[in-house]
Amino acid sequence: MPQQIKAFVFDAYGTLYDVQSVEQVVEGAYPGYGSVITAIWRIKQLEYTWLTSLMGRYEDFWNLTKRALEYTLRSLHLDANPQRVENLAAAYFSLQPYDDARDCLERLATQKRAILSNGSPAMLYSLVKNSSFERFFDRILSVDSRRVFKPAKDAYALIEQELGVTPEQVVFVSSNGFDICGAKNYGFTVVRVARSINRVGTAFPLKIDERALFDLLRAQAETLDQSADVTVRSLAEIPDLFGGPGRGA
Repeated sequence: MPQQIKAFVFDAYGTLYDVQSVEQVVEGAYPGYGSVITAIWRIKQLEYTWLTSLMGRYEDFWNLTKRALEYTLRSLHLDANPQRVENLAAAYFSLQPYDDARDCLERLATQKRAILSNGSPAMLYSLVKNSSFERFFDRILSVDSRRVFKPAKDAYALIEQELGVTPEQVVFVSSNGFDICGAKNYGFTVVRVARSINRVGTAFPLKIDERALFDLLRAQAETLDQSADVTVRSLAEIPDLFGGPGRGA
């Protein structure tokens, strides 16, 4: 592994943890609407982070998660009772990790590993605890302390401050286009996890479902100048890519 790399930093939502895994819970609460609610909810959740950041009116990610769900339910003319919204939003505390996450994190055990996420501290610590991933991370960093969301530069500055590294010493891993742009713009070596390729192949069908639409909007490489240094289909490729130990080492 190159000597200059001192930390691997991972996005949480959509990179280590599957935000679409709330669909089963949503479907149970609103039969027949699970897929469409899940897709709109996540899209609106991200839009609210950008909107509040640009307006300088910060609200933490938990509050925006509930607001985005309320927007989705009301737009679909479904029951948006505050307690029901609260209960359903709690699914974000127990998202399922992707199958390749554990293997990647285990094989990077000799390296400094961290999460940098828009999630609030309570959301992130619960998420990591509920997936039994506590031992995999040296630090869990929330943008909450900076009161601005990714892709703002101040959010990525947390990595330097908290891990004691320079941008050149960081490999940043994400599957989200906006996050990849932000991290590259900050100066990190960026790995894009192209998960949507695994789901739909090299071409999208003419008629697409909600999940495919979400992939089109949020999981593709952006056409801005700040592109990833490397694109992989699985987190499991990353340790070998940077000269890490093999499986079971």
